[in-house]
Amino acid sequence: MAEASKAGASAYPKGPGRVIMEAKPESGAAWYCLRTKIKRENLAAAALRELGDVEVVCPRLRYKKVTRRGKIWWVEPLFPGYLLARFVLADRERAVNYAKGVSRILKFGQRIPTVPSRFVDDLRRELAQEDGKELITLRPSAEPGDEVELAEGPLQGFSGTVIEVRPAEERVRIFVEFLGQEQPVDVDLYALLLPRKPLPKGDGLELDGP
Repeated sequence: MAEASKAGASAYPKGPGRVIMEAKPESGAAWYCLRTKIKRENLAAAALRELGDVEVVCPRLRYKKVTRRGKIWWVEPLFPGYLLARFVLADRERAVNYAKGVSRILKFGQRIPTVPSRFVDDLRRELAQEDGKELITLRPSAEPGDEVELAEGPLQGFSGTVIEVRPAEERVRIFVEFLGQEQPVDVDLYALLLPRKPLPKGDGLELDGP
């Protein structure tokens, strides 16, 4: 079976370390990657914005998660432990490093690389589709013919093929091989391991480090 991810799990890189950093020095304002203290991304973003001349992007991921109480909306940072900030390094390095919730500006040795503006622009375009709330909402989707695996329930671990999708009900019908025969089974969309969608390839999204 092809590599799969749990419905609702992030399809984005886990941290901006996958961005190709630019190591050239900047005399004006530029985007930098900041490491935050554990689970303090929102606190750090608020403290940085209070500085007045620091621009911040701290996107969050919103998705449904199956719990014992049923399906609930879950929100977590898109880049856990990181955020992006734009400022003049020569003027604001100390203030940024000592802002509440901030651990440090990301460095490689003695160099402080910048984040390409085009990466931030692309990210903001995604956020703009969510009413500017710095939220990206993941909605799992399946199509007839997709090979999936059941992640929970009495048939957990069984694989099957999607034959019908009912988006309004968030349910799908799949063929599962059981006792030597293919049986149609109706299941919750969020109970499936879905095929991982390929990440878009482009400038600034392929390599680690500067």
